Amino acid sequence: MKKLLLSTALAGTLGLMAAGPAAAYDDKYEAGVKQGGEMIVTYKDDVSTLDPAIGYDWQNWSMIKSIFDGLMDYEPGTSTLTTDLAESYEISPDGKTYTFKLRKGVKFHNGREVTADDFKYSFDRVTNPETQSPGAGFFASIVGYDDVSAGKAKSLTGVTVVDPYTLKIELSHPDATFLHVMAINFSSVVPKEEVEKYGADFGKHPVGSGAYKMADWTLGQHIVLERNKDYWKGGVPKLDKITFEIGQEPVVALLRLQKGEIDIPGDGIPPAKFLEVKNDPNYKDLIIQGGQLQTGYVTMNVKMKPFDNVKVRQAVNMAINKDRIVKIINGRAVPANQPLPPSMPGYDKAYKGYPYDPAAAKKLLADAGFPDGFPTELYVYNTDPNPRIAQAIAQDLSGIGIKAEIKALAQANVIAAGGEPDQAPMIWSGGMAWIADFPDPSNFYGPILGCAGATQGGWNWSWYCNEALDAEATKADSMVEPSQKEEREKLWGSIFTRIMDDAPWAPIFNEERFTMRSARLGGDDALFVDPVHVPVNYDYVYAKDVQ
Repeated sequence: MKKLLLSTALAGTLGLMAAGPAAAYDDKYEAGVKQGGEMIVTYKDDVSTLDPAIGYDWQNWSMIKSIFDGLMDYEPGTSTLTTDLAESYEISPDGKTYTFKLRKGVKFHNGREVTADDFKYSFDRVTNPETQSPGAGFFASIVGYDDVSAGKAKSLTGVTVVDPYTLKIELSHPDATFLHVMAINFSSVVPKEEVEKYGADFGKHPVGSGAYKMADWTLGQHIVLERNKDYWKGGVPKLDKITFEIGQEPVVALLRLQKGEIDIPGDGIPPAKFLEVKNDPNYKDLIIQGGQLQTGYVTMNVKMKPFDNVKVRQAVNMAINKDRIVKIINGRAVPANQPLPPSMPGYDKAYKGYPYDPAAAKKLLADAGFPDGFPTELYVYNTDPNPRIAQAIAQDLSGIGIKAEIKALAQANVIAAGGEPDQAPMIWSGGMAWIADFPDPSNFYGPILGCAGATQGGWNWSWYCNEALDAEATKADSMVEPSQKEEREKLWGSIFTRIMDDAPWAPIFNEERFTMRSARLGGDDALFVDPVHVPVNYDYVYAKDVQ
């Protein structure tokens, strides 16, 4: 995750054929593993959607990954690109045309074969403004995106069906991240007939071509996925069934795990119990720690007064005691001073950020015309420790006169509020904090700080749009040659530090991941802290007790 994946870009500049037999890496997970068994995962809140064009949170990401397929994917437990439904691909010498050859005989859960037309439909759908996809901006480099985004066209002219098993995609400029985009959930293939059948409810009745298919969804109670017996990838998945139980408080879920009643507490180890569990020798083999490209931050909606004033936003940055907040989560993070996490290419080690200085913050507020502060609202995901973190932030803000009323809501409701231009003046992103979709700095820009993400239903909750920086971002992503790697990283670093001049965010910390699994589950630790099938790569987890 710490290296920019430019090997694919190099192949593109040489016009090479790149192929990746996706089944080849399965062998390391096959030895001695029997197919069968089931697992139980718990969550406090219900899942918002399982529509790959819309779902974009920690809770549903890996579920969607297991129900749907795309052209590209990653090797299990890694951030190494490989092919998925693309049997092979070819990149033109100028790096602007990708031709994908599809696997034949792959079927949707409804029994129909997947063809190139389905990918064309899926890409048109995700970029159509009516879909309100938070991932639409990822496709901005495809020819015709601007017209579709503006409502002037219904179809991407840059996506062409050559024949039922060949898809050609033309880009307006070389894009070093394009194959990564083809591996994220938004690029999943969906069947048009099922989307039209269910309409807005497709997210509750998902039909894909993935390793698992929907068996039952009873709102507020459970989601049950069952093995797709016709899955094209032999020996996958390992389990017959996964049940996601809804309505489980994290502390109760931990107790049930300790009793052997469940297998994974989906909301993680409760912070109040973390040290107790971590120091208990009975559980040392069940706790899994993994690094992650993550930043937790407070957004300030630049379209809502008084956060349209840069001095107010800068004051907020200087008012928050990040060291104290890190202590609330038992030191499982480091304070952040910029959007990029330290292990991401482009992170500016020399950048100091805003110091914790309440006196200077109060002066900035006074200069902005708010000597006595002002009232506002701070939205927060209602699962511990996020309300406690929000309370600490509110307490710090009160020290400079900003009286922030905390609105603790279910994750889906906070996300919905952030996607409206005039609803949430401030949001603490915790529990929904940004984890890279792929290991490249551009992923910390487009959807959450770029103009394309500042749209209804999007994840740019600060509604910040700097067209000059958008142009710089496009320039950075056009640097596909390996010799440009250092220059590209420096440009990205400069983009993010200049964003901090405008202060649409107050970055708080970069967090480590900790999870637990029951003793009966098998699989590499990396599968349970998978960097891209976040949080768990369900396809390869198996049950040890299968006879």
